[in-house]
Amino acid sequence: MKLKSLSLTNYRNYEQISLNFNDEVNILIGNNAQGKTNMLEAIYTLSMAKSHRTSNDKDLIGWGQSFSRIEGELEYRYGVMPLSLTISNKGKNAKVNHLEQKKLTQYIGHMNVVLFAPEDLNLVKGSPQVRRRFIDMEIGQISNVYLNDLSNYQRLLKQKNHYLKQLKLSQNKDTTMLEVLNEQFCEYAVKITLKRQSFIKQLEKLAIPIHKGITMDKELLKINYLSSLTIDDEASMKTAFLEKLNKEMHKEIERTVSLYGPHRDDMAFFINDIDVQTFGSQGQQRTTALSVKLAEIELIYEEIGEYPILLLDDVLSELDDYRQTHLLTTIQHKVQTFVTTTSVEGIEHETVNRATLFNVQNGQIIN
Repeated sequence: MKLKSLSLTNYRNYEQISLNFNDEVNILIGNNAQGKTNMLEAIYTLSMAKSHRTSNDKDLIGWGQSFSRIEGELEYRYGVMPLSLTISNKGKNAKVNHLEQKKLTQYIGHMNVVLFAPEDLNLVKGSPQVRRRFIDMEIGQISNVYLNDLSNYQRLLKQKNHYLKQLKLSQNKDTTMLEVLNEQFCEYAVKITLKRQSFIKQLEKLAIPIHKGITMDKELLKINYLSSLTIDDEASMKTAFLEKLNKEMHKEIERTVSLYGPHRDDMAFFINDIDVQTFGSQGQQRTTALSVKLAEIELIYEEIGEYPILLLDDVLSELDDYRQTHLLTTIQHKVQTFVTTTSVEGIEHETVNRATLFNVQNGQIIN
């Protein structure tokens, strides 16, 4: 999978720009606050129909403009496909091959990307919310069914929390409606948990040899999914979780919030059976994050038969020479990569030497 070209209209500090890209490595180079990350963000947004930097779509629209548009031409093994995403005050309009998609869940997945940015180093040491978001975004790229289940779950979670608040404030303590909500809530919670569990097992399988390679066989990586649901077959999981929800119902009413479910789950990383988040060195945490990101690339390839597009947002400067070299060697001649950096000095690798450079200055490409 390659992004052959990209056109931006009124996207952040880019009024109008069209670029053609190298099939291997494209480096966006320039000082800070010139638009390098905006370009990378545009590629990510074209893929995922939302930014990784903001939840407010209005931030993506150029100052004083009424809309923003991202257009790209994607090349697969079997042909070329244009993608288009328009963002305005009325919402989003997504097109695949010039055909409007009624739902964004039908649009997401046509273009697969893996983003590695300095904040992704928080995948190991950051909050559970960071790890849940990582899981949801990555599974969502390869499974429209998961996106739909997650959307339904989040809708029910919102309804349930609202009803819990009503029960807490009301004199009427009839829990019949809450029991009905719990049954629906349980249905999607189990589907999401099973899919996440399967994803983590697949990711771990791919990450183990990568991590061994980086650490020269000195470290064994393990990844666990930490669930509030009893892990078993689907039927018994539903029964056990529903019993738990009904048993803890009054506790949830008292707290006015849903205390159990995938929205509270987490994942944990272990090196030689030691918890990396708590006891790992910064180097071990970074190696773990790198191993997971490289495994993510291979997982997407296994699922769809195409390598995703890799976005490296100012991450090379965060890695030491050894990890930097390992990353660049792994992706060489295999994954189309976009890199943002203030300088390529000190990065000695054939991959960089073969790259196309784009000098970014104030929302313009200066060559």
